[in-house]
Amino acid sequence: MTRLLTRGGAATRDTLRDVAGRRTGLVALLLVGTLLFVVALAPVIAPYDPAEPHIEARLQGPSAEHWLGTDHLGRDLLSRAIFGARLALSVALPAGALALLVGLLIGLLAGYVGGRTDRALVVLMDSMQAFPAVILALGLLALLGPSLRNTTLVIAVAFAPAYARMARASVFVVREEPYIEAERSLGAGNRRILVTHVLPNIIAPLFILMAINVPVAVTIEAGLSFLGLGVPPPQPSWGVMLQDGFELVREAPWPVLVPGLALMLTTLGFTLLGEALRDRLDPRLSGVDGRPG
Repeated sequence: MTRLLTRGGAATRDTLRDVAGRRTGLVALLLVGTLLFVVALAPVIAPYDPAEPHIEARLQGPSAEHWLGTDHLGRDLLSRAIFGARLALSVALPAGALALLVGLLIGLLAGYVGGRTDRALVVLMDSMQAFPAVILALGLLALLGPSLRNTTLVIAVAFAPAYARMARASVFVVREEPYIEAERSLGAGNRRILVTHVLPNIIAPLFILMAINVPVAVTIEAGLSFLGLGVPPPQPSWGVMLQDGFELVREAPWPVLVPGLALMLTTLGFTLLGEALRDRLDPRLSGVDGRPG
């Protein structure tokens, strides 16, 4: 176990070193690293309670007291942007992980079992992918209602077919390898073959897809919250912040500029990181854009 952990740590260090050796990769690591630092220390870094209104300080511009200004309720925009980053990742990362898990299970089942099971699951995945991810998420949230948990769930559902199709395609390739036939001839069961041989060979592309999908999930969450169907106020979602500031943008542009800039830098950082990891770990996926629909 110690040897495996050591090898895994060395591989991770080599990957990060290679990514950092590229200009875009270095920019990605700086942006994502800064974001993760801010998210981890949000309660310490944020100067104010992000949900506490101060009407007497409404729509103040950037100043020594409020570095990025205040919104229409006098809430500190820097504090709301910081906690908004935490909220964005608390949706995007679990949604990506859940979509990966569900898609992996479906892809393994479809690709390895084949036959009617495969055809039925392919029809289901194709039917789901016929709808753009945002439209599918909108429809599900209209039924479930806006909340942090429901937003995470519907994004995962919208993403799962892409993971399932990738896992299924990878299983089709791996299951025809000679060593799989050798394992079968030695009496190995399906569970052993799947866990020991198939899974390790198909998991890397799925993690790369998850990295590419993080900025997509962040953007979808912000869009749903902007429309009032995602994370409800007064939680400091960047989409909620954009919605709050949109009507007053001519009077005070900073309540829109702050979350807009935060959203742009976050999506840029994770997009560059996902592409760098894709090029480093599996160049065959250079045509994958990570968009679920």
